[in-house]
Amino acid sequence: MTKTLRVGIVGGGIGGVALARALALRGIEAHVFERAPAFGEIGAGVQMTPNAAKVLRALGLGDELQRIGFLPNAMVGRNWEDARELFRTPLREVCPRLFGADFWHVHRADLHAILCSGIPANRVRFNAVCTGVTQEGDVAVAHFADGSHFEADLIVGADGIHSAVRGAIWGATESRFTGHMCWRALVPVDQHPLPFVSPDASFWMGPKAHIVTYYVKGGAAVNIVAVNESSDWVAESWTEPSTREELLAAYEGWHENIIQLFQRTDKQQIFKWGLFDREPMEQWSRGRVTLLGDAAHPMLPFLSQGAAMAIEDAYVLAAALGHFGGDLGAALQAYEVERRPRTARVQLEARERGRTYHLASPEEQRQRDLAFQKEQAKNPNAVGIKAEWVYEYDATACLDRFAAADTVAV
Repeated sequence: MTKTLRVGIVGGGIGGVALARALALRGIEAHVFERAPAFGEIGAGVQMTPNAAKVLRALGLGDELQRIGFLPNAMVGRNWEDARELFRTPLREVCPRLFGADFWHVHRADLHAILCSGIPANRVRFNAVCTGVTQEGDVAVAHFADGSHFEADLIVGADGIHSAVRGAIWGATESRFTGHMCWRALVPVDQHPLPFVSPDASFWMGPKAHIVTYYVKGGAAVNIVAVNESSDWVAESWTEPSTREELLAAYEGWHENIIQLFQRTDKQQIFKWGLFDREPMEQWSRGRVTLLGDAAHPMLPFLSQGAAMAIEDAYVLAAALGHFGGDLGAALQAYEVERRPRTARVQLEARERGRTYHLASPEEQRQRDLAFQKEQAKNPNAVGIKAEWVYEYDATACLDRFAAADTVAV
């Protein structure tokens, strides 16, 4: 590198702290600005699929991931009413061989904590509400609500779906309520496994609704993600409170295993949010400012890739900055070439899964289920939700692709 870059990261969520760690490992100075008064993630689970696990391993967190995670036996599709299996994809046994890493279930707070480890306290500022970004010559400046500002060679907006950085460089973007609302809840486990929750990533599919359940915290809790179609607009926030009664009413008539699980939810820890959709962006970077994670590509949760895509982004951006040194333009171009096609595909395919999971007519469901069975018969290791292409990707190989592009350019 011809100079030591100084990077300002707006947002201290999973993507922001993953970037800070990735940059630090490459000797690049990174400062994180978080609007909350302290680090902390909400009580929800997240799937660290093999593509994300490969990055965490490269960031030196393989052992930590094993400590905080849970390895599911399989990914299982189930009928909402009678619990019959629609498909069963082995995970624990085959993921390392097929995809180069394990498939983990973790608690978001635990994941965030291991990503934060090692970030110097003097490189993090809390209560920092970004109001915008400006650029002056070879400097980008992040501005904050208290009147302060921060100058850097690069400002990265990792500030989520309501990104102030995205708004500052690209203007306000429209979002569309998809007609889906989502509940999340966590159920403590007094005996593992619970007799009505198998140790799998379980996808329960019903008319105009689906539910995903899986263990986190080494099997000490069950995470619930329940999606239901609704004509009522729901806030685009992960912290909108709900109730056990509301959750149970939305899934009346579902299999008794689901009802038993929902009856164990903590009344104080049930939240809901509306799912909003956005079209993939055609460009993320402008000058010395770029975007990462949900700020760049907010996506529906139907492929369980929101956190994984942010972690991939973080690794690739840090690698590009390290590879291209002081040539910031080349680094940001390489970052977008590597990341935008992939994240756009995940956005669009997640949208399609929302349709597939929620088929309402018995005939459509029958045709879908037959397709699952045919794929299973043809390839017992086929992922029921058709996500092999997601898991196969290896962000840590991006340096090889950068080098190959350099050779072609010469």
